[in-house]
Amino acid sequence: MPTPNYGYEKRQKELAKKRKKEEKLQRKADIKNGVISEGDGSGEPGDAPEGEGVPTEPTPPAA
Repeated sequence: MPTPNYGYEKRQKELAKKRKKEEKLQRKADIKNGVISEGDGSGEPGDAPEGEGVPTEPTPPAA
């Protein structure tokens, strides 16, 4: 059985962390420059923010 290549795994983690950091900086720069609003990119299109949208319990009919 081959030995695990810990150096490769570490490098992949570092690259992923670097990519994530660069994406975050780019989003912040876009928000600062007014390219996108702060709410954009936070979820899938059509997703309602938590607490909004369809009520979790049906309302009883008015008598």
